[in-house]
Amino acid sequence: MVLGLPLLHFTLIHVGLSLVGILTGLNVLLRMIRQRPLGASNIIFLFATIATSATGFLFPHKAITPADIVGAISLVILAIAAAALWLGNLYGGWRPIYIVSATAALYFNVMVGVVQAFLKVPTLHRLAPAGNEPPFIAVQGIVLLAFIVLGYFAVKRFRPGGL
Repeated sequence: MVLGLPLLHFTLIHVGLSLVGILTGLNVLLRMIRQRPLGASNIIFLFATIATSATGFLFPHKAITPADIVGAISLVILAIAAAALWLGNLYGGWRPIYIVSATAALYFNVMVGVVQAFLKVPTLHRLAPAGNEPPFIAVQGIVLLAFIVLGYFAVKRFRPGGL
């Protein structure tokens, strides 16, 4: 039981939050690249991604795991994104700070999704049972490269309010 819920139900909520964060985050990233207003999906992205990282700490385990470290890093990055958005209003230097931190938080969420896919999807697990085989490394490398490229274009193109 976690927060009064059976572990399966809690896991489904955690995964659901993660998927909402990924989908809305991709929408936000593409909106930045296309120079569109961020809209409500931006707030949903931030809250879902914060909730995903926070709920990850509630799973039962006896020692600090790599997931705990990624979750802690993600929460720090999300705090920076929130400050850039709500304190800095994306003005001046806050704009690239927000874009980079939001993109990094989204990347971490997707990266964990890839790890989980290789752990849980039988076909992928057979390709990389230890999580350090070439197919796993290639997919993670492609994901990282994609986020670097998308983040670069977002920083170059996004100007909120026509700034």
